Amino acid sequence: MNQALALEIMLSGESVLLTGAAGSGKTHLLNRFIQIARSEGRLVAVTATTGLAATHLNGNTIHSWSGIGIHNELPYRHAENLPQSRRDTIESTDVLVIDEISMLHDFRLDIVDQLLRSVRNSDEPFGGLQVIMCGDFFQLPPINRPGEREGGFVVHSQVWQQLNPVICYLDEQHRQDDGDFLDILEAIRSGNVRRGHVERLLEQRDAELGYGQDYTQLHTTNADVDAQNNTKLQSLDSESRIYSMSTTGKENYVDSLKRSCLAQEELELRKGALVMCIRNSQDKKFVNGSIGTVIGFEATTNYPMVELRSGRKIVIEPATWELMDGDKKRASLTQIPLRLAWAITVHKSQGMTLDAARIDLRRAFVEGMGYVALSRVRNLSALSLTGINAMALKVSSDALEIDASLRAKSNQDRLRFSHLQEKAQSRADKPAPTQQPKKSWADRVAIMRQTHPKAFTPWKPSDDEKLLKLFNSGAGMSEITSALQRQPGSIKARLKKSFGYNVEIPT
Repeated sequence: MNQALALEIMLSGESVLLTGAAGSGKTHLLNRFIQIARSEGRLVAVTATTGLAATHLNGNTIHSWSGIGIHNELPYRHAENLPQSRRDTIESTDVLVIDEISMLHDFRLDIVDQLLRSVRNSDEPFGGLQVIMCGDFFQLPPINRPGEREGGFVVHSQVWQQLNPVICYLDEQHRQDDGDFLDILEAIRSGNVRRGHVERLLEQRDAELGYGQDYTQLHTTNADVDAQNNTKLQSLDSESRIYSMSTTGKENYVDSLKRSCLAQEELELRKGALVMCIRNSQDKKFVNGSIGTVIGFEATTNYPMVELRSGRKIVIEPATWELMDGDKKRASLTQIPLRLAWAITVHKSQGMTLDAARIDLRRAFVEGMGYVALSRVRNLSALSLTGINAMALKVSSDALEIDASLRAKSNQDRLRFSHLQEKAQSRADKPAPTQQPKKSWADRVAIMRQTHPKAFTPWKPSDDEKLLKLFNSGAGMSEITSALQRQPGSIKARLKKSFGYNVEIPT
């Protein structure tokens, strides 16, 4: 099914599973649907099965949004005991989006369904909400931990059978541009990896990438990633620059957003550091997964200057992540949208497109891990293999059976909704609705500095001494902000981060 028809089906109000191979444009289409649906006045709750996936959409986890938390079964009278604010949010929602659906257990989807039926006082699946699920069952599956309730893919849930969602299986490819590589990836997806596929992959073992430059390494464990990044950074003979995260919102929401986000509370950079962009820029100068090298720091703002692999040189300004709960903003954080990129985990790479990567799959430990890792790059020339094991070439046998049924039903649904094709093409020919462009970060900082001249400038030891002296003398917030020429939020964050003081200061 093409994207245009899938979009029209979702906008018609049908509950849908949006699926397809890595690089088929699922996230792009999902974002467009959310934008159009909201412009038409629908209240869209954007969620995902993991915090990291949720931040890509400025959403929340399905566990948090629904209020099920980590429960494996719905506790007695759980719906009645939800806070009224949570009940109000659920009752007012029109559309529920759940991204990375492959990682949600079947029994947890049933729990969400039971809760929504109770809160919305409706016997319809999910209390009558339109539900848009998005994901690929060949990617990372639900995790079953020892001693906990085990489950499988959501297609085995009771509510899946009752909902009977329309299947929009996208068959276009927008990432890979290499026929041989696509053949290998499709062989993995179909469970039909042959000797020729393996031999072609092994030709990329320790392959040179771009004249010997450093490139991102994908590892299966956090320990390998942290060790690689720390060793590489400390080996650079250049001065460190530290960028501190600023936040808004209640502490519990802020903590949830921090855990979900790739941005770091304290980002240390040096000239020569290999970095990865972890957001799409609004001005389209870079995308999530773009790789580059820090070549210096802008004199006036101290922001890092990065030369991307394309040769383009840009200044990376701070970006803001938000934790949205329906139409309510619960928390936000602002940080330079970079992280060290000598190494990342396969898990955290899901959803990214990498310019090039060195991939170590010698310790792949779950089906689908190899497929996720390999499909991050566009072609074989962008891939260097450190090693690979048999598990890396496997996909779930359950996923294979599910995929066959999803493809068949998608073909049936494509014919069933063929009457929308003309409308779909008409919409595709029109530009997407535009939102009022936001001021650039530099413009926003300039406005802040009209009242707080030192807003978002590095803290010096003399600033900390003055802050501590004023705080211990009992000075109010207005006096402290005036003396230090900084915003109240920055003052509070500095007191907590540097001195451990988490207090409210009278104005």
